[in-house]
Amino acid sequence: MPLDADAIVRGCKGAKVETANHLCRAEIDRFSSVAAKGGDITVACTQEAPVFSEVASEGGNATLRFANIRENAGWSKDAKAAGPKVAALLAAATVPMPEVPLVPLTSEGVILVYGRDERAIEAAKILKDHLDVTVLLSKPGAIEPLRVSEYPVAKGSVVSAQGHLGAFELTVDDYALPAASSRGKLEFGVERDGAKSRCDLILDLTGNAPLFPAHELRDGYLRVDPNDPAAVLRAVMKAGDLVGTFDKPRYITFTENLCAHSRSKIVGCNRCLNLCPTGAITPNGDHVAIDENVCAGCGACAAVCPTGAAAYALPPVDALIGKIRTLLSTYREAGGENPVLLLHDAEHGGQMIEMLARHGDGLPANVIPVSVNEVTQIGLETFAAAFAYGAASLRLLMRARPKHETGGTVRTIAYADTILKGLGFGENRVATIETDDPDELGRNLYEISAAKTVANPASFVATGRKRDVMRLSLRELQRAAPAPVDVIALPEHAPFGEIEVNAEGCTLCLACVSACPTGALSDNPEKPMLKFSEDACVQCGLCKATCPEKVISLHPQIDFRAATAEARIMKEEEPFECIRCAKPFGTKSTIERISAKLEGRHWMFQGRAQRLELLKMCEDCRVIAATEQSFDPHEAPMRAPVRTTEDYLREREETKEKP
Repeated sequence: MPLDADAIVRGCKGAKVETANHLCRAEIDRFSSVAAKGGDITVACTQEAPVFSEVASEGGNATLRFANIRENAGWSKDAKAAGPKVAALLAAATVPMPEVPLVPLTSEGVILVYGRDERAIEAAKILKDHLDVTVLLSKPGAIEPLRVSEYPVAKGSVVSAQGHLGAFELTVDDYALPAASSRGKLEFGVERDGAKSRCDLILDLTGNAPLFPAHELRDGYLRVDPNDPAAVLRAVMKAGDLVGTFDKPRYITFTENLCAHSRSKIVGCNRCLNLCPTGAITPNGDHVAIDENVCAGCGACAAVCPTGAAAYALPPVDALIGKIRTLLSTYREAGGENPVLLLHDAEHGGQMIEMLARHGDGLPANVIPVSVNEVTQIGLETFAAAFAYGAASLRLLMRARPKHETGGTVRTIAYADTILKGLGFGENRVATIETDDPDELGRNLYEISAAKTVANPASFVATGRKRDVMRLSLRELQRAAPAPVDVIALPEHAPFGEIEVNAEGCTLCLACVSACPTGALSDNPEKPMLKFSEDACVQCGLCKATCPEKVISLHPQIDFRAATAEARIMKEEEPFECIRCAKPFGTKSTIERISAKLEGRHWMFQGRAQRLELLKMCEDCRVIAATEQSFDPHEAPMRAPVRTTEDYLREREETKEKP
């Protein structure tokens, strides 16, 4: 592959650049001598990373980083023009990524083989020498008894399941143990429902519906088609290896006090609950709870969370945006034009790019691949930052049949498209490529038309919480946009917007203020007033659901002036003054409304103007006035006596006796 050292020098300013023809073999001494000097070394090869790491460990304390410029750039029909992209890839390899905390899962090898017939028995025979096996047969036919009971065999049907690798709990109906005297076939004893089973692993060979949603993402649950012997054997071999302690990333960092799920048992935001494919997210009072042991890391919750309560950690959003900043700025410095970012995962996307490079035309020179853990983790802040930094287009590479729920990603793309179009970027700047065919991937990428990038790309550094990064990215996008505007209407459920309050119907009860989880709604302790700060609003809908008068409506939009705007007064009134001591209390509209509803309708106030005035007094004067008027609560009109069944029966008999 051609190496444009000049482009690399232009992009990677201050770096010493050396090229080679066979660095991992014939010229390994060159690398060894450089590594012996120590320092930071970026090697433009990932295939031979073990070789370079071994050599470096022998000669000094050099810090090695690796970048794949071959499949991502050099093996392409556009390889001669890929110098700026190579520079960008090398520069991005030096961007530090924070360590991700790990969640330990421990399996002691207790496995439940859940099947229907002898195939479950055969799988258990293979596993019995390696694991603690129990066989559960669902509605079995004629099963020949075991000659030696080396492991338990029972019958029953699993009706509910929960848990994860190392901690599964199942509820079994029709549970029964076989009789020891079974002769020609297993004879089972008395059945019972609601039996509990706990295990570390589950091998499901029933061929029935899976026990878990998104079952392929549930660690420790192995479900295969029992009619596929090869698949059964692979699952059995995999189960044999799932003993010990395993570490999985803690994909989501959750800040409970930022969650806008509910307040006072009124549900507001449920975006994450609607998207989680594994059921790892459940309501937990005013917030939600995320089971880190069940979470499969799709990142959909973090992508759509409006407050930033759920934030992705592999990597954090500010680190990912920092990498994109380095890629695009280096590409531009090296002379590259019209950059297209291709976001992909390592498992599917990495393989597709490699296949395209080895057997096809490779990636276009202006397509810069960015590997992420899951494409569904990408949120609006990443889209906004990429275009603010100078991206011309952005594509997300997905499977033809995604393993994660993509509804959140589709919705986020719709928000991004609306904003980009409103700011003059044009249409279809963000899109997905959903394919398992490398040639189709290549056709899609080569057909992307050139688009103008921003004239003055942003250079901001993204730091802080997810919501803060989103606000900053959007402001910088608007500043650099071809046709900036102040307000853009957004689709439903967008995480930005304003509220409207019907001032005539509002009584300033301020229930919405106490329900608002972000402080977007506030009051004035000095006088009856309702204020609204649009920059803090996440359109969770709690204010609308809480309002007793139903006078609040939501309007999704993004107002780029909101960050610096003062809180808007939605309604204010002069406080109502006590007619006896002139002490301010309550609001005029509330007192007048209560008085109008009770006057002439309630026995306490019928024909008694003085008592109606009690409503217009403060709490202290009301007590004094009630005492002066000798108010007797027992003078209320007598209630009708309670009627019992005996009364109705007596009246019926009396009616029958009348001629």
